[in-house]
Amino acid sequence: MLPLELLFEAHGLPAFPLPAALEQLFPGTLGFADDCLFVNFVESLDGVVAIPEIAGSNKLIADANEADQFVMALLRACADVVLVGSGTLRASPTARWVADSAYPAGGEAFAQLRDNLGLNPEPALAVVTSGRGFTIAFEELAREPIVLTASTGDAARVDVRAAVAALRERGYRRILCEGGPTLFGSLLDAGLVDELFLTLSPLFAGTSPAGRLALVEEASFLPDRRVAASLLAARRSGDHLFLRYSLQ
Repeated sequence: MLPLELLFEAHGLPAFPLPAALEQLFPGTLGFADDCLFVNFVESLDGVVAIPEIAGSNKLIADANEADQFVMALLRACADVVLVGSGTLRASPTARWVADSAYPAGGEAFAQLRDNLGLNPEPALAVVTSGRGFTIAFEELAREPIVLTASTGDAARVDVRAAVAALRERGYRRILCEGGPTLFGSLLDAGLVDELFLTLSPLFAGTSPAGRLALVEEASFLPDRRVAASLLAARRSGDHLFLRYSLQ
């Protein structure tokens, strides 16, 4: 893989000491506050992030881009825990949700980074689910997740504030959310998202048939509420753009 091209980066961002192999591929800085919830998505040019009827549609949308896999792995290497929604987990039951499963060539460097940061060898995995339709058997999964579910008084909706607080109480301070868009919408609505990493793929996905998912689902902001992001960094690999935003 060729190094990403740094197009822009804001001054004064936190900077982790990246191993030389990662620093070469990811120019500029990468680091997070001690308590941080950051989100990673790949999106088509027309705003589609998932095609539910296709397994592993994120790779299809990303056009199997190696740099996108590398950035996903790098973010996982910085996280205490990877947080996903039940639909995302069902779509990828055999996924391990660790750095070297996304970009195996960087396995040694990712392990060195986690050691430098005082992290466990692998991030934990957590799933948010209301319980409705969550029928996947744990024995089918590559890893057993922490299950964050609705209270008995409201089986239809998970309190994402309580879910994030529960992870922090377990000592998971840097939380990486990898979707889906409904979970992202809930976290965004609750003001819990600190940063968004968005890979913009050069592909068009189209919106037919119905059911293809946009970046934010089941949340509404405009015209009544302004929710905006500030650009922190932009990188490029060929025709793919890698954007980093602050939401705080």
